[in-house]
Amino acid sequence: MKLYNTLTRTKEEFTTHEKGVCRMYTCGPTVYHFAHIGNLRTYIMEDVLEKYLRYDGLDVKRVMNITDVGHLSSDADTGEDKMLKGARREHKTVMEIAQFYTDAFFDDCKKLNIRNPDTVQPATGCISDFIKMVEGLLEKGYAYISGGNVYFDTSKLDEYYVFNKHDAEDLEVGVREGVEEDTAKRNKCDFVLWFTKSKFDDQELKWDSPWGVGYPGWHIECSAISLKFLGEYLDLHCGGIDNAFPHHTNEIAQSEAYIGHKWCSSWFHVLHLNTNSGKMSKSKGEFLTVSLLEEKGYDPLVYRFFCLSSHYRKSLVFSYEGLDNAKTAYERLIAKIASVKPEGEVSCGDFAKLRSLFTEALDNDLNTSLAITAVYDVLKSDANGATKLALIEDFDRVLSLSLIEKAASLRESEQGGSASFGIDAETASEIEALIAERAEAKKAKNYARADEIRNTLAERGIILKDTKDGTTYTVE
Repeated sequence: MKLYNTLTRTKEEFTTHEKGVCRMYTCGPTVYHFAHIGNLRTYIMEDVLEKYLRYDGLDVKRVMNITDVGHLSSDADTGEDKMLKGARREHKTVMEIAQFYTDAFFDDCKKLNIRNPDTVQPATGCISDFIKMVEGLLEKGYAYISGGNVYFDTSKLDEYYVFNKHDAEDLEVGVREGVEEDTAKRNKCDFVLWFTKSKFDDQELKWDSPWGVGYPGWHIECSAISLKFLGEYLDLHCGGIDNAFPHHTNEIAQSEAYIGHKWCSSWFHVLHLNTNSGKMSKSKGEFLTVSLLEEKGYDPLVYRFFCLSSHYRKSLVFSYEGLDNAKTAYERLIAKIASVKPEGEVSCGDFAKLRSLFTEALDNDLNTSLAITAVYDVLKSDANGATKLALIEDFDRVLSLSLIEKAASLRESEQGGSASFGIDAETASEIEALIAERAEAKKAKNYARADEIRNTLAERGIILKDTKDGTTYTVE
């Protein structure tokens, strides 16, 4: 498999430190509010990647954190504490907020067929690990104490910003425009490892430490949790592109300073989901959730299909028109699969040939759009029904669009409807003949006859539906 590595900015053959084993870390949610569908695009694409690595034979050990403490709203370790903001908004404790939105996040993942990581670790459960790592960085001379806080000293690094080339002026700031400067820092791009002094006098979660009562900085949690559960050599680190700087940059800095060697070999970043007005974000009020899509009548898997129809390294523009197109395509795909009869035995030759189209797509930097095209190629092929269904079931181990289950449900509902109205094989044959006659009438522009057939069938409770792929019917 060739995968684009954000660290080297090239598409590389994906390899692992230990043969047959992939140690994978994905940045988890900050659980102060519902995840919006832009957040969930990243988790969907990470899910496909993980499942394909397993499909390809690797033993994947995936770890994800839950940020339930210490995530401020700016890159300068200043700004509003997101967890405290959520607690104030809903008149709950920080831990009540964390538990509620953690549960909500995994409910959304379940609806989207996203597999839970092997290890899910809330930050509040690893405070001693964070303290140990900060102590180690102080001992090695990569950290210093100033103004009551512990900072990482970026001046000790040969190269700080590793994901792209920035001007010295950009590196000097290392923060978003308009963010208040932290004068306790030696260098403007240094970052906090442990807070004992902050602007939040009512900070709810605090712990004893060698430097006083306080709480960890945001960046330290992912490094320490990854090292604890996956060891000193990480094969794959994933997240949204907005995490590349400063979060992932700071992770690399502190992790490699702490362990003394290269830490993670491959970085996978998913680009933003945008609206017509720009990047989707909670702060801008563009807060589309899975639950909202459901309220509007969309199956959550339609959104997964929408995401998979685009490449993860391209920004994806969300619109309801685009989602409607995805809904139509998804439902037509289900209908096509439902029409396949499980005839014959699986042909090993056809299976291998058609499967190669699917693996070639995903081996090429996880091209999910071409992988979906491979499903259509199966349906259009000359393979028998048993082979087609076996292939689609095989592909869906990775795509996770519930293709076989949805098709079976559709067949069952159609057969159930027919049986309840006593439609036997002879009657069904008669209906099909009338549909064929109507199609010929329309070709001949005999619209009066076509309408007559439609009306006659409607009087019998048989409702026709014209689609791009032909006419289907339901029984009322």
